[in-house]
Amino acid sequence: MQKDDWRKLFSIPVIVAALGYFVDIYDLLLFSIVRIPSLAALGVPQEARFEEGEFLLRVQMTGLLVGGVIWGIMGDKRGRLSVLFGSILLYSLANIANGFVTSVEQYAWLRFIAGIGLAGELGAGITLVSEVLPARLRGYGTTLVASVGLLGAVLANFIARIFDWQVSYWIGGGLGLLLLITRISVFESGMFLQMRQQHVQRGNFLQLFNHPDRFKRFINCILIGLPIWFTIGILITFSPEFASYLGFPQPVLAGDAVMFSYLGLVGGDLSSGVFSQWVRSRRKVVFVYILLTMAFIVLYLTAPVKTTFFFFFTCFLLGFGVGYWALFVTIAAEQFGTNLRSTVATSVPNFIRGTVVPLTLIFQTLRESYGIVKGALIVGTGTILIALISLHFLSETFGRDLNFVEE
Repeated sequence: MQKDDWRKLFSIPVIVAALGYFVDIYDLLLFSIVRIPSLAALGVPQEARFEEGEFLLRVQMTGLLVGGVIWGIMGDKRGRLSVLFGSILLYSLANIANGFVTSVEQYAWLRFIAGIGLAGELGAGITLVSEVLPARLRGYGTTLVASVGLLGAVLANFIARIFDWQVSYWIGGGLGLLLLITRISVFESGMFLQMRQQHVQRGNFLQLFNHPDRFKRFINCILIGLPIWFTIGILITFSPEFASYLGFPQPVLAGDAVMFSYLGLVGGDLSSGVFSQWVRSRRKVVFVYILLTMAFIVLYLTAPVKTTFFFFFTCFLLGFGVGYWALFVTIAAEQFGTNLRSTVATSVPNFIRGTVVPLTLIFQTLRESYGIVKGALIVGTGTILIALISLHFLSETFGRDLNFVEE
């Protein structure tokens, strides 16, 4: 890359979007990290923490699903910056309030509200970066945003080790409020400003369903990410229970599993993003990483070596396998015109996060019949097959000119 390319890549919109996603991931994954100590502090007996944790996770992900639609529509109607400001304010305040809960019911309501706020960050950031960078740098920019952002899970684990779960929530909310100050200097996407002057319908969510081609693109964009949140939402979130069932002698902390998996995710996002630039294809790289994810799911669930080091190594590999997260969101943003781009780029990753709700319900049913390992293997294999089929029906978007609208 030339010197001018480096300047564009590390411009203020890209840096601020990356920092925003960093705080977003901190707050999103913090529940998975402090699930057990927070439920214990609220008086939930040990035998009920698995099911209560599943319930709270479903509530949080339902909030993300609702927020994905709200913020996506707002991003196309009001602008990308409105979402970057509004979403971070909502989830920051919700997470501060999370530190004061005294019951599971209060916990659930605040995780729902936080989920709505958390839904807006990534889609708006990826949309803004995709539109302000030239096509040749788009893949590098979105990869940078996702890779920096994912390190928020690492910080969340360190904070949770030093402070109790309440203070960890307060710190996350405080970081979000501080980030609002940095957003003052961010400018709006030129494509959005140009499109706003035209007489085109913007942010109409129903447009995604009133045309067969748009509907197929939208659904396929969602389903290629299905293995990602099966891995994070089930295998990693409930890693202490999996490790115990698989016969690992030492107890496993969920925070450590999250940290190692997200370090793998950073490596996967960096490598898949750069790889896609080299081979000039999004689809080919996503195909490879979906297959890697299947191999690592099997390794995780069969656990041929019973050491803590090996368990965390498989968590790292799982993260690396699903490290096509940035490509997945970039593909969604590139599939649609400027008047629906924010709607899609924001709703698609949150619809995937929302699939944790049916996936945990299916997993809950299957584990009662087949056990925790076989149940997870059945669900995981299903997500892989669906993702591969959906990828087959998506067109290549590498290098596509994004300055167009959906009629």
